[in-house]
Amino acid sequence: MALTESDLINDVNDVDRIMEIAEFNTNPDELIHAVQDNAEAIFTWNYDKGERARLDKLYEKAKTSQWNAQTDLDWSIDVDPYTALGVLAEGQGNDYFQRPESPFGHFGDKEWNEFSYQSFAWRLSQFLHGEQGALLCTAKIVETVPWIDAKYYAATQVVDEARHVEVFDKYLKEKVETEYPISPHLRVLLDDIITDSRWDMTYLGMQIMVEGLALAAFGFMQQFAEDPLLKKLLRYVMADEARHVAFGVLSLQELYPQMTQAEIRERQEFAFECGLRMRDRFLQQEVWERMGVDVRKAVKYQLDAPAEMKEFQAMLFSKIVPNTKKLGLLDAGDGWLRKRYEEIGVIQFEDWEDTTTEYEALDGVAADREAGALA
Repeated sequence: MALTESDLINDVNDVDRIMEIAEFNTNPDELIHAVQDNAEAIFTWNYDKGERARLDKLYEKAKTSQWNAQTDLDWSIDVDPYTALGVLAEGQGNDYFQRPESPFGHFGDKEWNEFSYQSFAWRLSQFLHGEQGALLCTAKIVETVPWIDAKYYAATQVVDEARHVEVFDKYLKEKVETEYPISPHLRVLLDDIITDSRWDMTYLGMQIMVEGLALAAFGFMQQFAEDPLLKKLLRYVMADEARHVAFGVLSLQELYPQMTQAEIRERQEFAFECGLRMRDRFLQQEVWERMGVDVRKAVKYQLDAPAEMKEFQAMLFSKIVPNTKKLGLLDAGDGWLRKRYEEIGVIQFEDWEDTTTEYEALDGVAADREAGALA
């Protein structure tokens, strides 16, 4: 379901386009979802470790920054899912959301508290599904990337992603006790990434876009989390995610200078399409439906909100924009990607620190181990 360039340019806020994907055929009772993986498995007989020094450093870092989801977090902590992330009750006291014409203008404290709970469960559910997508994509990178240093590092990420699936599933089942199926927007995106035969597109879609957005979202949630278990869980997941994004940037930095302008343009468009799909899924159509709100009206009302009301949506791109700039995608050719980021109001992040230098500062696992707080 790839978007055409016309879609990307003209319909970024088109409600019909968003709802068409939201109504994509998803079966909430589906347990197995098969996707055709068109990639070639690549062996390399060059086992010289360290030829790519920055990837080798990342690999060594990953080996010493592992943690155990079962024993390194205190699962005995009682969690109130209605207050674990109180910032999600964002409509309370918000004039824009409480206007008479608002689809949620009739909400009182009871409804906003329930929204906070449902939104919390929905976000963690999508993170859970996204982590499984990352698990599959990283296994594909091990299979398809031709460099031994990249295979070594990607293998450690497979372990990381399995741990993330485990930890989000455990938190949802034991502490939140409500789950959501995968968002159609996320499912379509993951399908597109997995079905593409080119290994660098797996890197771009997963390592740069999906993982980059997750890193930003985890940071936002970790900042406001009131539950100490969730706060530590997110801090440790972020330590892993930062390495994952850095892995993508370091790998694609080597490859992109060898590509033609036409090939780079295709990757610019794919990067923007990925970002658009992820932004659209955070409109939370499934939550509004469960809350009995007209979903189409809720989506349109959120899209029409003043810029200052879209801080969370914009912050999701705070890792993506500087990393695409680091890769040279932002201004390649006629600056197509820069123009798109200007249109959706996220270009202000272009000079923020990129993840190739940031990942060590975000390693909360190493910091706790050094302080003696982690075995």
